[in-house]
Amino acid sequence: MRVLVLGHTGYLGGHVAGSPALPPDAVLLRSGRSPGAELRVDLARVGVDALAGVLESAAPDAVINCAGAVGGDAVELAEVNARGPAVLCAALRRAAPGARLVHLGSAAEYGPGAEGVRVTESAATRPVSPYGATKLAGTVAVASSGLDAVVLRVGNPVGPGAPSAGLPGRVAGLLRTAGRDPAAVLRLGDLSAYRDFVDVRDVARAAVLAATVPGPLPGVLNIGGGRAVPVRELVASLVRAAGFRGRVEEAAHEGGSARSAGVSWQCSDSTAAGAALGWRPSYSLDDSAAALWAARAGTGTARPKPLPAPSEGVRAP
Repeated sequence: MRVLVLGHTGYLGGHVAGSPALPPDAVLLRSGRSPGAELRVDLARVGVDALAGVLESAAPDAVINCAGAVGGDAVELAEVNARGPAVLCAALRRAAPGARLVHLGSAAEYGPGAEGVRVTESAATRPVSPYGATKLAGTVAVASSGLDAVVLRVGNPVGPGAPSAGLPGRVAGLLRTAGRDPAAVLRLGDLSAYRDFVDVRDVARAAVLAATVPGPLPGVLNIGGGRAVPVRELVASLVRAAGFRGRVEEAAHEGGSARSAGVSWQCSDSTAAGAALGWRPSYSLDDSAAALWAARAGTGTARPKPLPAPSEGVRAP
């Protein structure tokens, strides 16, 4: 089986390309903008004809699109998150119409959630930021493409390799700088919002399963931890992992992520992913924070946990 991973040098793409869930006989094809990519593709710039040529030569059985932008202005976000998937779908229809397409979407497409409610795939989409809106546009392009395609709406990924552009990676960087100085102070924005964190390694496993399971799949599947927790709980987990002895100060004027502004509660119901893929999250938030800190501190990454037995499950809200 030939599996093409677009955006293989990114946070999610790197974990997908290195996932132990890939079949042993899989031929992995890495694609992206970096000079080291086997197939050089920039979805923000490439035309349909050029991309169709790349796909024809690659002859993939499955394509996992991890390419996406989380920062920049609305134009930059639209080029990657909306235009990119549309071009990819057009090129696939021409060059590899039988390939399975797995596209990584975002829970930000749903917009604000109702407190205490886990949203299902049938929930209304009401994004409140350019990021969420452009990710939704990409989902629409994929869902209406006529291809054998599925969109994985991912919650808030956390774990080893988290970029500094996001809160988990930024906090880990601040903790590394602070060390164990008891007088150190971490000044962060408001941490009271509730988020559905999911380990990036679980996201990668879901993407591989979606690319390799036989038979048709639903058009959209939620991939989340299934538990809404205050963002300060994530920060507390990182503080514990780092052995930080100083204090954390919250200040509303410090601001937060533009991707999630105006969203105080988010939590996804991933029951459908369990039924369609046999997937469920296997890492707790503490596991994810420990692995993120270990990777950032240069002490290695946490050893992968075995999947829980069906009777064990994971913590639910």
